[in-house]
Amino acid sequence: MTVFIDSHAHLEMRQFDADREQTIARARESGVERIVAIGSGTGPGSLDCGIELAEQHEFIYATIGIHPHEAKLATHADFQELERLAKRPKVIAWGEIGLDYFYDHSPREVQKEKQMELARVAKLPIVIHCRPSEGSNNAFDDCLQLLEQHWKSPGLGGILHCFTGTWPYAKRALDLGFMISFAGNITFPKAQSIRDTARDVPPESTLIETDSPFLAPVPYRGKRNEPAFVKEVARQLGELRGLSMEEIGRQTADNFYNFFKLTESNRSKDLRC
Repeated sequence: MTVFIDSHAHLEMRQFDADREQTIARARESGVERIVAIGSGTGPGSLDCGIELAEQHEFIYATIGIHPHEAKLATHADFQELERLAKRPKVIAWGEIGLDYFYDHSPREVQKEKQMELARVAKLPIVIHCRPSEGSNNAFDDCLQLLEQHWKSPGLGGILHCFTGTWPYAKRALDLGFMISFAGNITFPKAQSIRDTARDVPPESTLIETDSPFLAPVPYRGKRNEPAFVKEVARQLGELRGLSMEEIGRQTADNFYNFFKLTESNRSKDLRC
């Protein structure tokens, strides 16, 4: 049986307002067994958006967090809300959080603050967004330094989502117990550096995602991305590793379940949903 898990999708976004349920149905028909609905939304005021989707669909999990773009908008009340939301049963991770030096929508120092400590208290792994400024690795340098200083001790690990860094950064994250997740941009013609890194990441530490509605993979590039397209990420990884798309799907699904410590009974129930 062909099985895929989309470990990172923004299904709450307006791009899906017209056909959200149909999009989810297409994913299931394509073999997507699980979807992680990222709960950063548009920042304060929408922090439960991933949970809302997860509570409507047994096969969807949720995260919570404030994206680095909206970090400057966060108030004490928002952090209190996140602490409450972290206790909801479908929440499996905190994020996406991290550093975005490409757009700099929020001051860099503000992007670095607060949420790792909240995730530590909640005992949740973190989902990291890391995008450097053009022609630089500055965000990766800062991000890995912060993780090594402040995230090693809890042993909770996390996911470096939509990874675009080089192998040395991936290795540092792996040493901290992180998974490395690859998105549709691994299929882009000019993304050879991502493919080079993907070859070196251990199979047991790899996840796949869409980052829907962004980064639609070849052959859908230029269109709205959606979870059904995650198989194209698996196809590209398979070509790099000499495996079939189906083998990559199963392998990365196993990685997902293992990382989040889902039991066999949980998995059997999920398959009946």
